[in-house]
Amino acid sequence: MIPIFIFLSVSLIAITIYYFRLKQSLAAAPRLVAQIEINIDSLNISLVIPAYNEAENITECLLAVLQSTNLPASQLEVLVIDDRSNDNTLEIANNLVTKLQDDRLHIIEGKPRPEGESWVGKNWACTQAAITAKGDYLLFIDADVRLKQGAIEAAVNYAQNNKIDLLSLLMAIDCGCMAEWLVQPIMTNLLAVGFDYGAVNDPQDDNAFAAGPFMLFQRSAYNQIGGHRAVGGEVVEDVELARKIKQAGFKLEILLGSDYISARMYRNWGALWEGWTKNLYLGAQRHLLPILQIAGGVLLMYTLPWFCLPIIVFKILINDSNYFDYLSLALIVLIIAIQYSARVLGGKNAYTPNSYWWLGSLGGIMVAAIAIASVIKTETGWGWTWRGRKLKISN
Repeated sequence: MIPIFIFLSVSLIAITIYYFRLKQSLAAAPRLVAQIEINIDSLNISLVIPAYNEAENITECLLAVLQSTNLPASQLEVLVIDDRSNDNTLEIANNLVTKLQDDRLHIIEGKPRPEGESWVGKNWACTQAAITAKGDYLLFIDADVRLKQGAIEAAVNYAQNNKIDLLSLLMAIDCGCMAEWLVQPIMTNLLAVGFDYGAVNDPQDDNAFAAGPFMLFQRSAYNQIGGHRAVGGEVVEDVELARKIKQAGFKLEILLGSDYISARMYRNWGALWEGWTKNLYLGAQRHLLPILQIAGGVLLMYTLPWFCLPIIVFKILINDSNYFDYLSLALIVLIIAIQYSARVLGGKNAYTPNSYWWLGSLGGIMVAAIAIASVIKTETGWGWTWRGRKLKISN
C-alpha cells in the first residue's frame, strides 16, 4: 500500500496549501461595509432585472428588492424586462404590479431579438431596459438574487464615496438540493483561492472580473463602453463588461457583499450543470491549465481520501495491514479534518452551513466533471443551453 501512502501524502500537501491560501484570500478580501454616508438624495437609480423563465424566482426577488429600501419612486425605479419567457414569468410580474401598487415597479415586455445580430444570454434584455432606464446609476441584478435591507444604499454610497464606475458584489450562496450542497461550497472555495481581489481592483492592472448577479454602473461609464450591446455575443458578458470598463480607463471594484445580497444560483443538478459548464472555462478566459488544476485538485483533495478509507480500514480489520496502512489511515483522518475546516471557513464567508460536508468525495467528482465538460463544450463548439435556450460562442 506504499503507492496509496504516497498519493495520500501528496493529497495532504495539496489540501494544506489550499486551506492556507483560502484563509489568506478570505482574510484579504475587501467587504462592502457601511461607510460615512453621503447625500444621495439627488441621485436616480435604475434597478434592472432581466427575466427569462423566472417564474420560480421573480416574486421573491421583487419583494426582496422593494422591501430592502425606502427610496421613493423619485429616486428608484425597478425595471423587470421579460426576455420573452415561455413560462408565466410575465404574468406573475404583472399581477404583482397590480397587487402591490408600488409606483417604483415597472414591467417591460421584451421585443424579439433583431435578426442578423448576435445576441446571447441576457444581453438583449439588458440593452432594452437600459434604453428605458432614467437613472444616474444602473444596477443590474439577476432574478435569483435576494437583496437585504440597505443593499442598494450601501452599494451606491460606496460607489459615490470611492468614485467607482462599476461596482460588483459577490454574494452569499443559498443551497436547497443535494447537488447544490455537494458542488457549491467546493466551487466557491476554489474560486476564492484563485481570485486576486488586489489585481482586479487595481486600476493599473489588466485583470478584470465582475459578477453578473450584481453590477452597479455609473450611467455615463456604461454608455461610453457601449453597454450590453457591446458584448451582445458574449456568453460571459459580466467579465467582458468589466474588461471594457478597465480598458476605457474607468474604475472597477469587486467586493464581498454577502452581508447585503444572497442568491440560490441553481435549484437542481441540471441547472447547476448548465450554469457552471457555461461559466467556468470562459470565466478563466479559456486558459486550460487552471481548469485542469481544478479537476485534478478536487479529485486529489476530496475524492481520493474517501475512496482510500474503506480499503485501508478493511485491511486493518482483516489483519492484513502493515506500517504504511496505519500511516495512511492517519493521513486520511488529517485530510478529512482539513476538508471540514475549509468547508467551515468558506461557509463563514458565503453563509453556507456545513450540511453534507462528509459527501465531499462525490462533490469532488461532480466538480471535476463540470470542469472537463466546460472545456469540451467550449472548444468543440458544442455550446450550452440555459432553460431551453441555446447558447453558443464562435471560436
